[in-house]
Amino acid sequence: MTHGMPVDEILLVIAIASYIIGALALFGFFLSRVPFLRNLGATLAIIGAVAQFAQLVARYEISHIWPLLNLYGSLSLFSAMSVAIFVIFAFRYRLWFAGGFVLALAAMFLTYGVTWNEGVMPPVPSLQSYWAKVHVPIVVTSYAAFLVSFVISALYLTRYYVERRRGAAMMLSASVEADASGGATATLAGPNDGVSGWLASLPTLPQLDVLVYRSVAVGLPLLTLGIITGAMWAKEAWGAYWQWDPKETAALFSWIIYAAYMHLHTRNQWRGLRTSWVSVIGFISIIFCYLGVNIWISGLHSYKV
Repeated sequence: MTHGMPVDEILLVIAIASYIIGALALFGFFLSRVPFLRNLGATLAIIGAVAQFAQLVARYEISHIWPLLNLYGSLSLFSAMSVAIFVIFAFRYRLWFAGGFVLALAAMFLTYGVTWNEGVMPPVPSLQSYWAKVHVPIVVTSYAAFLVSFVISALYLTRYYVERRRGAAMMLSASVEADASGGATATLAGPNDGVSGWLASLPTLPQLDVLVYRSVAVGLPLLTLGIITGAMWAKEAWGAYWQWDPKETAALFSWIIYAAYMHLHTRNQWRGLRTSWVSVIGFISIIFCYLGVNIWISGLHSYKV
């Protein structure tokens, strides 16, 4: 296009705007349970994801260069797949209460990705491989599934600690009321106040735990396949399947954490609170593997100049 904004940039603006407004709507639904806000947020989430996928296609048609070979394109797919996986889970498991957090993170990652837009540049020789069209989408999709599991884990932990704190407060309140000689009256919130009602509208802790497990069960096989295809690509590009490059090592570390999550989830004493923390730690390791290694640490996968 020679006049006005290129179509891929228009689609990018639509996606970011949809995510921001959709996040606000779903945050409102999270707090109020107003169906209109859920429907608005769901519609905008779908519009944003579709616009992003269309934007990636448009960039490929304009440049004839695979759009996932730099951090800009990779983060574009990451945010799009995060929203797409969330939407699928939300329709299947009524997960819309978590949508504000997912869309807000998607908007943040997409906006950050734009700062890495270097225009149309031919890829280095090692990236000119059919493995680029296999490995990158698989790995990025696994990251997206882990983002969804992270959000649900954070909600699990929030509900758990709020309920525990309120339970302790209610016990203290009952103790104060029973102490007739002290003449004190309880001033703490009772079980039927607004916060309790809001908590009751969320899925139960066991239900949240199951949702975390199901999203990790999507991400881990994809990460496994991503590591395998990455090794095949490394053999083709650099002559060895594995070189203990910082990216490879970080990916293996993340895989171990999520494999441990799946194992520990089979044990009743670990399921729930502890595995939710493992999920949170796992996503932190994913972000380090995805961004920290690529940006700040020199290696074969580095984006450092």
